Amino acid sequence: MSIYRRLGIRTVINGNATLTRLGGSIMPSVVVDAMAEASKHFVDIIELQQRIGEELAILTHNEAAYVSCGAAAALTLSTAACITGLDSEKREKLPHLDSSMKNEVIVHRHGRVGYDYAVRQVGVRFIEIGDENGTTPDELENAISDKTAAIFYFANPSREHLWVSYEDGIEIAQKHGVPLIVDAAAQLPPPENLWRFTQMGADLVMFSGGKGLCGPQSSGLIVGKKSLIDAIAFNGPPNPYIGRGMKVGKEEMVGLLAAVEWYLKQDPEEVMQSYEDQVTYYSELFTDIQGVSVHRSFPSEAGQPMPRTEIRFDAEQLGITRDEILHQLHTGEPAIDIAGAGVNGVLINGQTLMPGEVEIIGNRIKEIIVNL
Repeated sequence: MSIYRRLGIRTVINGNATLTRLGGSIMPSVVVDAMAEASKHFVDIIELQQRIGEELAILTHNEAAYVSCGAAAALTLSTAACITGLDSEKREKLPHLDSSMKNEVIVHRHGRVGYDYAVRQVGVRFIEIGDENGTTPDELENAISDKTAAIFYFANPSREHLWVSYEDGIEIAQKHGVPLIVDAAAQLPPPENLWRFTQMGADLVMFSGGKGLCGPQSSGLIVGKKSLIDAIAFNGPPNPYIGRGMKVGKEEMVGLLAAVEWYLKQDPEEVMQSYEDQVTYYSELFTDIQGVSVHRSFPSEAGQPMPRTEIRFDAEQLGITRDEILHQLHTGEPAIDIAGAGVNGVLINGQTLMPGEVEIIGNRIKEIIVNL
């Protein structure tokens, strides 16, 4: 009997996205095996973190790297690093910033996300720039002061036309000696994002370990300037300061290394073609059913350059609403979680589907709307 069945927990077919509430991604066996091996020994955690970081930096073509306890912890530790550097007196004061410490972080109005609380919990206040029409380079430059700790970009390609370009932002940040940080938690694919932003000049970039990388859900990857990575480690566990509660186990460190190694061996074109094939499959499956239409949706919900399948339902023709279809998918056997789209559609994301699940979802939807 599986652990989930013993606990009375239903497993879910995830056709939605790499969502934390659903467990992120499924780890490939090579990652699970690496974590199991790591669990069998005691090691010096600080030494392991350093060595894993060195290996990850080489793999991702970066100056330095660090394994965090998820991408939100990466936001917190990166902010702390920009404020304290390697100053132990400042480190002890966080999140209570005094007049001698930098306490402002610049963000674009259209770049705000709910997860930016992880930045604010360090004690900083946001200086929000731009309006409903976007942001200009002058607005960014004029927002910088002697209290500016960092400039944060919360990457999402669907919004980038509304803020200062990375190139201009990096140029302005470097001119004023202010770190520019990119939260790219969900921006894999494409794999080259692991080094694209830093090679443009960003000081730190972070990714979720449990989304596109298919690593441990409670891991994150930070890449960038060695001086800031050193300051992140300075604020992070096992040190008893703001990062103490953000522990990363030896299993997660080793697991993330294995995940990055695995991820970079995948053929991006082959992976993308598998998503295109899913759209084709659903188009053919529903081609003769009145009241159902299938469309290719691009990019993904996080702005990733990957297709999803959008299926739209005509409630009058079918005699069932989209919401009832979603309800039956969620409460049926097996339980299926996919996203709603608009008022009458659903979106199926192939990034989290295992072999055979594409067909299970298609057949279950067909069963619901045909057998009314």
